[in-house]
Amino acid sequence: MASNPITVWDLPTRLFHWALVILIALQYASGEFDLLPMAWHYWMGYATLALIVFRVLWGFFGSPTSRFAEFVRGPVTVARYAIASAHGREQEVVGHNPLGGWSVLLMLACVAVQSISGLFSSDDLTESGPFAARVSDEAVKWMTRVHNVNRYVLLILIVLHVTAVMLHWAMRRENLVAPMLHGRKRVDGVSATRVVPAWRAVVLLLLSTLAVAALIVWGSSTA
Repeated sequence: MASNPITVWDLPTRLFHWALVILIALQYASGEFDLLPMAWHYWMGYATLALIVFRVLWGFFGSPTSRFAEFVRGPVTVARYAIASAHGREQEVVGHNPLGGWSVLLMLACVAVQSISGLFSSDDLTESGPFAARVSDEAVKWMTRVHNVNRYVLLILIVLHVTAVMLHWAMRRENLVAPMLHGRKRVDGVSATRVVPAWRAVVLLLLSTLAVAALIVWGSSTA
């Protein structure tokens, strides 16, 4: 008998995922192709940083499938899963598998580096991050270089992520996009998963936004 669909991804996790997709796409549109004013690039960068702070907090206080302790595994477990996956013997998991868990951390770290380095970056002409005036010229040059190089690292990670999703669908007929839209998935042997109250996400997002806003205000003020 077919298993009933269960909630795998809570609403805050899904909203975070798609909001991050939109923000990154719009930031590339403004930074790479000048399709949007650079003022938008700054504000979307601040919003992205607030989302990253929220996701880190949600990784400790969110629903079980969104917590780092639930999907971050050691190298031995990851290696065993990779070998089993290569031979088609991997076990189905409710949330992120051991490989997917580390890809989540890597993506979050890469986006965080991009957001933070942007605060210190400058084009030596008209555009400068809010913290550029608070550090040395050498530090600004270094952070600008990081910001420029890391965008390509982020692009590579995005391509790998999309490719992995497509391969899951093509080779295993496993749709990973749908659960990230409606949150539900059929998993054998699992009847239900726990979802924490939505108010907790609202509080954490508010705290994250206030923290980033205070940081930006402080960085933008004259020393």
